[in-house]
Amino acid sequence: MPTNKSNGISNNVPPTKLERRLRDRLLRKTSKEPYPNEATDTNRGTEPFEDEGDNLGTSHVEQNSEADAIQGVHGEMCEKQEARPTRQRLLVVANRLPVSAIRRGEATWSLEISAGGLVSALLGCVKKFEARWIGWAGVNVPDEAGQRALTTALAEKMCIPVFLDEDIVHQYYNGYCNNILWPLFHYLGLPQEDRLATTRSFQSQFDAYKKANQMFADVVNEHYVEGDVVWCHDYHLMFLPECLKKYNSEMKVGWFLHTPFPSSEIHRTLPSRSELLRSVLAADLVGFHTYDYARHFVSACTRILGLEGTPEGVENQGRLTRVAAFPIGIDSLRFIRALETSQVQERINELKRTFAGRKVMLGVDRLDMIKGIPQKILAFEKFLEENSEWQQKVVLLQIAVPTRTDVPEYQKLTSQVHEIVGRINGRFGTLTTVPIHHLDRSLDFQALCALYAVTDVALVTSLRDGMNLVSYEFVACQESKKGVLILSEFAGAAQSLGAGAILVNPWNITEVASSIAQALNMQPEEREKRHKHNFEHVRNHTAQLWAETFVSELNETVVEADIRKRKVPPKLIPENAIKRYMESNNRLLILGFNATLTEPVDTSGRRGGDQIKEMHLKLHPELKGPLTALCRDQKTTIVVLSGSDRSVLDHVLHVSSSTELWGVRHVVSSRKWDVFTSHQRGMDDNNARAFKHGVGWQCRHVFEYFTERTPRSHYDRRGTSLVWNYKYADVEFGKIQARDLLQHLWTGPISNASVDVVQGSRSVEVRAVGVTKGAAIDRILGEIVHSKSMTSPIDYVLCAGHFLGKDEDVYTFFEPEPLSDDINMGKGKGTEALKVSSVEKKSSSKVPASKSGSSKSSSHGKTQQRPLPNSDKRTTPNNNSSGSGSGSGRRPSPEKISWNVLDLKGENYFSCAVGRTRTKARFTFGTSDDVISFLNELAADSSSGTSI
Repeated sequence: MPTNKSNGISNNVPPTKLERRLRDRLLRKTSKEPYPNEATDTNRGTEPFEDEGDNLGTSHVEQNSEADAIQGVHGEMCEKQEARPTRQRLLVVANRLPVSAIRRGEATWSLEISAGGLVSALLGCVKKFEARWIGWAGVNVPDEAGQRALTTALAEKMCIPVFLDEDIVHQYYNGYCNNILWPLFHYLGLPQEDRLATTRSFQSQFDAYKKANQMFADVVNEHYVEGDVVWCHDYHLMFLPECLKKYNSEMKVGWFLHTPFPSSEIHRTLPSRSELLRSVLAADLVGFHTYDYARHFVSACTRILGLEGTPEGVENQGRLTRVAAFPIGIDSLRFIRALETSQVQERINELKRTFAGRKVMLGVDRLDMIKGIPQKILAFEKFLEENSEWQQKVVLLQIAVPTRTDVPEYQKLTSQVHEIVGRINGRFGTLTTVPIHHLDRSLDFQALCALYAVTDVALVTSLRDGMNLVSYEFVACQESKKGVLILSEFAGAAQSLGAGAILVNPWNITEVASSIAQALNMQPEEREKRHKHNFEHVRNHTAQLWAETFVSELNETVVEADIRKRKVPPKLIPENAIKRYMESNNRLLILGFNATLTEPVDTSGRRGGDQIKEMHLKLHPELKGPLTALCRDQKTTIVVLSGSDRSVLDHVLHVSSSTELWGVRHVVSSRKWDVFTSHQRGMDDNNARAFKHGVGWQCRHVFEYFTERTPRSHYDRRGTSLVWNYKYADVEFGKIQARDLLQHLWTGPISNASVDVVQGSRSVEVRAVGVTKGAAIDRILGEIVHSKSMTSPIDYVLCAGHFLGKDEDVYTFFEPEPLSDDINMGKGKGTEALKVSSVEKKSSSKVPASKSGSSKSSSHGKTQQRPLPNSDKRTTPNNNSSGSGSGSGRRPSPEKISWNVLDLKGENYFSCAVGRTRTKARFTFGTSDDVISFLNELAADSSSGTSI
C-alpha cells in the first residue's frame, strides 16, 4: 500500500489532550489568510444540493450564472494542491460530487461546479489539506468509454466518481434515503400510505442502500493512501464507516450528519436501526451540528444496542467512538465584501425605492414540508388581523425554491402555499400593493445579498432543520441595518444564535404573530445588542473553522485511540500457552463461570438483551469433552470460580448442594467434584452467618424495594453478598435508581457495617469485607495441596474469566513481576505485595505461613514462590488423599516439606480476561467460544502427550 508520509503523527506531539488542542487552536489563528481569490470572489453562490439534507447550504442562487466564478476558485484550489503535495490528504466522501456532468459526445463531458454549503465549507480549508472529493456524478454512465472519459475530466477538478446504475439510484437514493431515512430523521415518521407495499419494498431498498455504500467503499479503498483522513457525509452513507474499517482497521474515518438525529424513541421504529447504528460506530469520530443531536445518537446506542454511553461518546468492549457537536458556519467575509460591490449596491437602492415607507420581512427556504412555510404565512396573516395599523406598512418577501417537483407530496404543498398566499393578498391587498410577494424560484448571489441587506425582520420557521444557514447569511449582511431575526427553536441554528434572535415555536401561530409585532416595534438599542451578539458568532465560527476543527478532532481522536490500544492486553496465543502447559509438571487452571464456561447468548438487535436467556445460563455445549479430558490428567487441577448463586452452579455442574458453593474443582485422585465452603472464600463461617443474618438481612429489604420500583431489575442473594442488577432496565432510570439505592444503603443498613460496596457498570453489590476471588484462591491453594498430597510445586497457572474489577485481584495474585504499562491498564495497591514471600504479604487470617518462614521469591522477582500453608490449624472439609470418607485427615507436617506451593516463572503464567479489555490480566479472550476452543486444543495435546 502506498504511504502518505506527511500524514504520520509528528514526533513533537504535545503529551496531553489539552495541550494538543491549544496548539491546534493557536496554529489556526496564526495561519489565517484570505481564501483563494477571496478579494474578487463575490459571485460564488451557495445553491443547496437538492434533497441532500438541510445543512448543505440554504442560500438559493442560480447555478449556471455562478459556475464560471466557482470553477475559477476550484481550479486555483487544484493548482495550490499540486504545488503543495506534503499536506495531509483529505478524502471527502458524499453522495453527490460538487459538479454536475453533462454528456456532449461519446467521450466528451462538460462539467459545471455545483454550489452548496458543504462545497463552500470545504473550499475554505483547502489551504491546510490536499482534498479529493468522492461521490456520484448524478448521471447514469453504463458504457466503459463514457466512464473513462468522465473519470479523466473529473480528475482535473480533484473529483473521483462512483458509478451507480439506474436501479441502484432508484432503490438507494430515491427509495431508502429520501423515502425512509430523510422523513424519519426529520420526525415525519415512516411511510404510512401503503404499509404492505412499504414492508415489501423496504428490504430491497435496504439491500440497495448497503450495496451502494459498498460501491462507495470500493472506490475509497482504491484511492486510499496510508495516513489519509476519510470524511464521510450524511445519512446516505451510514454504512460506509463499517465497510471502510473492514478493509483497513487503521484507516482514519469520520462521519458527519447534516440533518437532525431523532430521539431514540423515533429511531427505534426503523427496522434496520441496529445495523445502521453499529455501522456508524465503526467510525473514529461521529459529528453532529448540535449537542441535542449528539445526545440523541448516544441515547439510541445505549437504549437500542445496550452499549455504554460516556461524556466522550459510545464505548463498546474498550473501543471508544468519539461523538461530538461541530456547528457548521458560513464564509461571512464573502457576504460582507459582496455588500461593498457596485452591483449589490445598485440592487439595494432599487429595493429601497420599491419598498419605501414599508418594513421588509424576508423568508428564504426550499419549498419543503420541514421548512414551515404555511405556518409562517398563517402567522403573518394573524399578525395583520391583530395589528391593523401595520397592514399597509409591512411586506413579506417569501423566496421558495422548488424541489422534488415530481413528488405528489411536494406538489400538494406547493398548491397549499399558493392558495394561502392568494387568500391573504386578496384579503389585505390593494390595487397597488400586496402584503406578500411569493417567488417560486431561486435568486442569484448579488440579489440575495441585497435582499438580506434591506430586510428589517428575517423569519425562519423550520419545523425541523439540521442547522439552517439562512439565519447566518442574514446576520452577516445586517451590519448596517441591524435587523431582527425570528428563529424557530427546532432549527439547529437556535443553539448558536438563540441569544440574539427571538426564538419561537412555529406550530404556535399566535406566538409567531406576537414575535413579529415584537420585532417590528423593537427599539434600536435592543436591535443593536442582539445583532452584535449574533454577528460576532457568525464572523468567528466560519465554515473553514468547522472543517478544520472536525479534521483536527479526528486526528486527535486517532492519537487517543492509539494510546488506549497500547493499554489493551493482546489476545492469547494458544500455541505458546499450550507449549508451556506441556512442559510443566504441576498445572493449575482457574476458570470463571459466567461468560467463560457458559453458552453465549445472541442478543444482537434486542433492546436490553434477552433477559430470560441471560438469567438462565447454560453450560457451553462443547465444554464437557475438553473438561473431562483435562480432569483425567494427573498433573492438572481445575478450579471454577463464580459469584453466581449456589443453586445455579449446583444445577449446571451437577454437584452436591449440601454445602454453600463458592468454587468447584475436580480432584483427580477421587474422580469427583469437591465443593469449597464459605470459610474458604477468605472468611470463616461465623462471619458468613453474621453477614447473612445481620447486615445482609437488612440490605435485602432495600434491594427488594428497589427491585419493585425498577421494572426489569432483579437481585440475587448469595451467601456473602447481595447483588442488585439493572442491566435490563431503562438505562437512565436505572442509573438514577442505583444512586438512590446507594444513598439508602449508606444512610441505613451499612452506615456502620464492615462491608464492601462494589458498583458494576449496571449493578450494585454489597459483600462482606475481604470477599474477593483473590482471597478465595489463597485458601483454595491450601485445599489443593492437602487433597492431592502434592510433592512438587505448581509451575503453570492459567487464570481466565469475566470478573468484575474488584475481583481481578485473582489475576495479580499469581503475578511473578509487575506488568508494563503498555500491557496493563493499571494495578491496585495490592499488586506489589504479591511479589514478595507469603510471610511478608499475607496476614495469618488468610494463608498462614510455614513455621520456618524462610521462603523468598527468587532473584530478580521473576519467579513467584509461596510456602505451603500451615495445616495444623484446620483440616480439609473434603476427602483426603487416602480416600477417607470422614474428611478429617490432616495435611503433612510442614517440617517434612522443603518446597513452596508455587514455583511459577513469568512465562508459565497466563491470566486472561474474557470479553473485557480494561483489565489487569495479561491477555484476553473474545468470548466463551474462544475459551472452549482453547480448552479443546489444550485437551487434545494433553491426551496425546505430545509437545508443541
